[in-house]
Amino acid sequence: MGDAGMEPNISPPDNAAQQDSLFSMTDVFLISLITGLFTYWFFFRKKKEEVPDLPKIQSVAPPVRDSSFIEKMKKTGRNIVVFYGSQTGTAEEFANRLSKDAHRYGLRGMAADPEEYDLSDLSRLSEIDKSLAVFCMATYGEGDPTDNAQDFYDWLQEADADLSGLRFAVFGLGNKTYEHFNAMGKYVDKRLEELGAQRIFELGLGDDDGNLEEDFITWREQFWPAVCEHFGVEATGEESSIRQYELVVHTDVNMNKVYTGEMGRLKSYENQKPPFDAKNPFLAQVMENRKLNEGGERHLMHLELDISNSKIRYESGDHVAVYPANDSSLVSQIGEILGTDLDTIMSLNNLDEESNKKHPFPCPTSYRTALTYYLDITNPPRTNVLYELAQYATDAGEQERLRKMASSAAEGKALYLSWVVEARRNILAILQDMPSLRPPIDHLCELLPRLQARYYSIASSSKVHPNAIHICAVTVEYETKTGRLNKGVATNWLKSKVPGENRSSSLVPMYVRKSQFRLPFKPSTPVIMIGPGTGIAPFIGFIQERAWLKQQGKEVGDTVLYYGCRREREDYLYREELARFHQEGVLTQLNVAFSRDQAEKVYVQHLLKKNKENIWKLVNEGNAHIYVCGDARNMARDVQNTFYEIVAEFGNMSQPQAVDYVKKLMTKGRYSLDVWS
Repeated sequence: MGDAGMEPNISPPDNAAQQDSLFSMTDVFLISLITGLFTYWFFFRKKKEEVPDLPKIQSVAPPVRDSSFIEKMKKTGRNIVVFYGSQTGTAEEFANRLSKDAHRYGLRGMAADPEEYDLSDLSRLSEIDKSLAVFCMATYGEGDPTDNAQDFYDWLQEADADLSGLRFAVFGLGNKTYEHFNAMGKYVDKRLEELGAQRIFELGLGDDDGNLEEDFITWREQFWPAVCEHFGVEATGEESSIRQYELVVHTDVNMNKVYTGEMGRLKSYENQKPPFDAKNPFLAQVMENRKLNEGGERHLMHLELDISNSKIRYESGDHVAVYPANDSSLVSQIGEILGTDLDTIMSLNNLDEESNKKHPFPCPTSYRTALTYYLDITNPPRTNVLYELAQYATDAGEQERLRKMASSAAEGKALYLSWVVEARRNILAILQDMPSLRPPIDHLCELLPRLQARYYSIASSSKVHPNAIHICAVTVEYETKTGRLNKGVATNWLKSKVPGENRSSSLVPMYVRKSQFRLPFKPSTPVIMIGPGTGIAPFIGFIQERAWLKQQGKEVGDTVLYYGCRREREDYLYREELARFHQEGVLTQLNVAFSRDQAEKVYVQHLLKKNKENIWKLVNEGNAHIYVCGDARNMARDVQNTFYEIVAEFGNMSQPQAVDYVKKLMTKGRYSLDVWS
């Protein structure tokens, strides 16, 4: 075998020469072939690189920031910039009102989204004469910045800029039922001062649990005199109505270029492209919509949204945002009362050509579409809307009433509170109760705030349901002091979504918003979940996930649930599912409080007190994580007070020490809240 292997090396000399020659020719051939292939590949690749799919890139790219808000202010002659951190549109609305106010004092203002600018330019604002930066900052969730203010917040935390030439003022929008009331407004105010900026008026703290509109008006009426004193200017006259947009009616328009309810890109609902977010929601099909409660006047429902092929990912504890539509009968009544053809195609174009906001909502569109998908027609309008509308009331008494409610006088504030806020009069009710008030519909559309997405805690685990998002909600319906029946926009709209019928009528525009409400990293960590009513929603997802982990052979710690409802046979949500989880041992404890099944009301906090020794053991020895979901105003506060009592008793602490102990649990992420008011 070895000799045979050596055979080629002992060939005659003339054969070796032939082989050498053959090898050279083969070598040349191979080199030529490789060179040719490489050249072909190289040019083919270059062609692909030189022709990118630009439209696709543009459709998903984040908004490009302007080079500088300073340059824009100089170019347009502005000296006041009002930045807003807004999640639901209120802070943006307040910013627009303040920027509009400026003209009364010989100043010029502009409202600005901090997401669109480089805020490090604040150090250059002193280059502009009589310049001022105002910040209308809402707090979202548990002391967090709003989505559009996140970058600004991060910059403030890291910045070491010298802002000694900057003059500023801050108005915060918050809710006292939340643990971290107005955290963002307070932080911006404090941090700007630390960086050397000069505060020219005190921090305003608006409380949405009280009367946010009144808080803003009270702060605003003291803010402007302080500005006048600081800059040595005077008011040039009374507040006047200045239109921000001009109406353009389209008589001959290509209907393919008309918005029909899309939030961002035209035809985005017909040609869906990920990623999906607030400006590009996914149209999810409703796969299931069932009533959860067995009795009572309320309608509690469970919906399942199909997110197959959307590339949407979510975690247990995240929120799903849905864009609802207003009731078509309310829209028709507004059109009828104003004598308008709602199917007129129009655009509202910003008179300020330099503004980033070209339209108040997607245009061109019809009045019907605007009132159905883009504008809030069910909430009581704010005082600035009443002021602007007053000019159209032909009856002197009605005009005076509107102006009085929009004034800062104590009598006017009281009238606005009772006649508009407490009576829950929306714009349709005001038009019905003031027969002489018939404004042009285009001005009304300019004034009404945007219809906002509604957030729901996701009631499923993506480990178990990767292609579906579950929602648990209760329809809102109540009678007002005027005898009208008011209905919640989103919940009644969701209630009407029947699967299996006309496909288009069962679609829900949605996207996922990430949350900090998360299960512990280690499955073996015990969890205590407290969620009465629809507050059960995220815990259904948590329990599903713990069951899945157990099936994977993971060691899963104690999973304890405290749930509450009115009556066992009426509104015990997910009764069968919870019983099964308990029976299978996934739910270690299932504690349910039925508040109205006995003479004395029993709530979740009463059951916590009853099991206080076990609670303390889980928290102190087991390092349990505590989760609270539901009503912020009463339940969340009462539960927190109960934990103070348990910690004080079993930890041998004073009340202040117990409070500090619970606060530290929150800081460590061991006491989490997902609450609403």
